[in-house]
Amino acid sequence: MTTALASAVELLDRSLAFTRMALVGVGDAGLGARTPCRDWRLRDLLAHMDDSLDAFTEAAGGKVELTPSRAVPPVLALQQKACGLLGLWSREGPPGVRVGGVDLATELLVATACLEITVHGWDVAQATGARTRIPDELARDLLGVARQVVSDDDRGSRFATALPEPPGAGPGGRLLAFLGRADRRG
Repeated sequence: MTTALASAVELLDRSLAFTRMALVGVGDAGLGARTPCRDWRLRDLLAHMDDSLDAFTEAAGGKVELTPSRAVPPVLALQQKACGLLGLWSREGPPGVRVGGVDLATELLVATACLEITVHGWDVAQATGARTRIPDELARDLLGVARQVVSDDDRGSRFATALPEPPGAGPGGRLLAFLGRADRRG
C-alpha cells in the first residue's frame, strides 16, 4: 500500500468513527427531521449515505457504476457497511478507480469518501439534535480535500454556494462554510 493510500485509509477510519457516532442518535421517529441538505429529510440523507457507501465499496474493485436507490436502510446496516468499507480499503486497492467514465487516483477517491462520510455524519447529527462538531484535526485534513475536489461547477448541483467563514471559525466551521453549510450551534 502506498503512503498516500495509507494516509487516506487512516483518514477514512477517523471519518467513519465520527459518522458512526452520529448514527447512534437516529431513531425511526426522527426520519422526517430536516437536515442541513436543502429539501432533504433524514430518511433521504440515510438513503443517500447507503448509496454512497455502496459506491465506495464497489470502488475497491476498481470501477463504480452510478445506480442510486432510494431505500431507507436500518442504521445498523449503515454501520456494518461502514466497517466493511474500512476493511476493504485497509488492503491494497486498485491503482485507480473509474467512476462514471472518469479515472481517479485511488487515494483521491478514498479521501473524497472521507469528505462525503464526515459531512453527512455532521448532517445526521444536526438532524437528530446532537449538534456534534467535527473534530478539528479531521476537519483540517478534510478542508484540503474539499478544496481539491469541489469546484465552482459543483456549486448549485452537488454543493451549495460557499458561505463566508464565520469570525473566529475553527477548522470545522471553515470546512462547513466552504461546503455551504452553516454551523448553527449555540
